[in-house]
Amino acid sequence: MTWTRRRFLTATGVAALAVRRTPAWALAAKTITVSHSVSTFVYGQHLVAKEKKFFEDEGIAAPSFIVPGGGAKVAQVLAAGQAMFALGDSNHPLKITEKGKDALMLFATDTRCSYANVVVRKELFDKGVKSVEALGDAKLVGRKAVVAATAIGSGTYVYGVYVLKGLKAPDGRPVNEHVEWVSGGASTTMLGGLKAGKFDAIMAVPEWQFAAESEGFGRAIYDVLDERAWNRVFGGPIPVTVGYVLKETVETSPDLVQAYVNATYRAQQWIRRAKDDEIVDLLHTPYMDTFKREDILKSVRYYKTIFDWDFMIDERDYANGMKVWLPLAVEKPIPYARAVDMSFVRRAQARYKS
Repeated sequence: MTWTRRRFLTATGVAALAVRRTPAWALAAKTITVSHSVSTFVYGQHLVAKEKKFFEDEGIAAPSFIVPGGGAKVAQVLAAGQAMFALGDSNHPLKITEKGKDALMLFATDTRCSYANVVVRKELFDKGVKSVEALGDAKLVGRKAVVAATAIGSGTYVYGVYVLKGLKAPDGRPVNEHVEWVSGGASTTMLGGLKAGKFDAIMAVPEWQFAAESEGFGRAIYDVLDERAWNRVFGGPIPVTVGYVLKETVETSPDLVQAYVNATYRAQQWIRRAKDDEIVDLLHTPYMDTFKREDILKSVRYYKTIFDWDFMIDERDYANGMKVWLPLAVEKPIPYARAVDMSFVRRAQARYKS
């Protein structure tokens, strides 16, 4: 075969295109590693995408999940290159960026923080501590209120401090100045401490709120499902839980990034349309068999009220979030354009129109 100039340019052009854009059949030979902190419904997009085989539909093998048991550990796993994609608290990619390795938010799965609920022990509620503001009333509490987050510096602490700073005690000072923050640990110690009176209040994920109220030892005094209460403190939606990735992965493997976003976006749309029982049937046995079925059903119904169905992170919502993250999570503001890449979600939306 004679290699004319046109034939050479055509062949090399095709080769260059192949380097830039990997075809689906080539992607199928690759696997991706994906991380989230715990396999509960707050990270249902990962779980549904795997069980419904949306990853395979996008031309990649079903991923291995890395589940280290804490959001900060997820960020460490991603920063170290042990996971390619992560789903977790939006301040984590910002922390990775602040430490010198740029990370990008690819999408948001919710619009409110599900662990910004404040639950007070029943005895104090009965005495009149029926609001966050009353938690700062020394006459009602008898001393500085002891408030537990899972750990000092954790997401529950960051959002809890913001709530308590944003509301005023009867003396006009922020409620946060009237409390003592302590580390409460995980489910058993958080709920046990509230029940025993060791803590006056806890920052609670929905499951803890359900347990405290149903068992009669705690009552919610700040509930994120109350849109009015949420907006009074936070001023509108916030991208709380996000899919994120290292910027270098976006630059070196854009097709894998697109495949990941497509699969999780399709999972979010499936969750939106599916019946609650259908979701529980899909996820209970493989991921949540230590929980009662009715508790998972409650969780599904709860998160459906705060999930972000279009996956978009608006600049205004990001600015709302930055007010929370600064300075407890990050030391300096990180511009939206540096932290967020919505191009992959837009392509997913165009391909899988509702």
